[in-house]
Amino acid sequence: METRHIGPLNVSAIGLGCMGMAGTAGQAAMYGPVDRAEAIATVHHALDIGINFFDTAEVYGPFINEELLAEALAGRRHEAVIATKFGFNIADGRVVGVNSQPTHIRAVCEAALKRLNSDVIDLFYQHRVDPAVPIEDVMETLADLVREGKIRAIGLSECSAATLRRACAVHPVAALQSEWSLWEREVEADIAPTARELGVTFVPFSPLGRGFLTGSVPRAEDLPDGDYRKNDPRYQSANYDANLAAVAVVQAIAAAHGASPAQIAIAWLLAKGPDVVPIPGCKRRATLIDTAGAAAIKLGRGDIAALDGALPRTAGDRYGSKVAMAMTRL
Repeated sequence: METRHIGPLNVSAIGLGCMGMAGTAGQAAMYGPVDRAEAIATVHHALDIGINFFDTAEVYGPFINEELLAEALAGRRHEAVIATKFGFNIADGRVVGVNSQPTHIRAVCEAALKRLNSDVIDLFYQHRVDPAVPIEDVMETLADLVREGKIRAIGLSECSAATLRRACAVHPVAALQSEWSLWEREVEADIAPTARELGVTFVPFSPLGRGFLTGSVPRAEDLPDGDYRKNDPRYQSANYDANLAAVAVVQAIAAAHGASPAQIAIAWLLAKGPDVVPIPGCKRRATLIDTAGAAAIKLGRGDIAALDGALPRTAGDRYGSKVAMAMTRL
């Protein structure tokens, strides 16, 4: 598979988002039950087909996602580039607020190294901005961890363009992770252009709109109670119907290319530039094999123009929780 660069890291053009293998704190199995053996086999197969970039976080599980990834990578750690994250207070298995105090960053780093069974974290993200801690203080702490050899590169997640500029003034930021897909375009206004200007690789999560762009996920009202998307405003009622406009365009272009809708949605992101590395989430090999095929698809100008115009603005908020919304793009 084609490779791209995230700071000093050489990664596959498509990474593997591992969150769905464990869910987030207080909300395990966000997209239905997880077969642990199949999840581990999915990680193995990713390496076998050239995907070497794996995205996890302490809050996924919490903690058990990092442990699962370590188990899957046993004997093959040298083949993988691992990204994990800090930034939350976790109590009784649930998130109880953000925390990017320097002592907390260091404590999470040490704990993550143990859970990952590794002597270095390749990419360490601040998961969410902490308004109580200046980003300059966060970056100084992370820069110290780089100098100490405990992390190789620094990432930020869901920050604003202004915060990214301030961070880069202290130390290079290798990656900015945020939601970006055909149904989430807000980053295109200033966040993605700022990342490109500053030489920061953009890592889009949820590149398939939490599965929406595949055209295979029913509306929220028809999803089982344990599925996270049941509370996603973009999957609900009239919002779902309005957002189907993007799916129709994706399906038409997929048919023309003999590809799946998932492959077209990811290929659209890959076409945005060599400094974009999407991380679709997969917990099964069949899904992984399908999405990995996006790397071989070359969209024409007409395809890209049609996709660009399919859904300029998504109907519905990104999150059903006001607390979750308030944590984004600070």
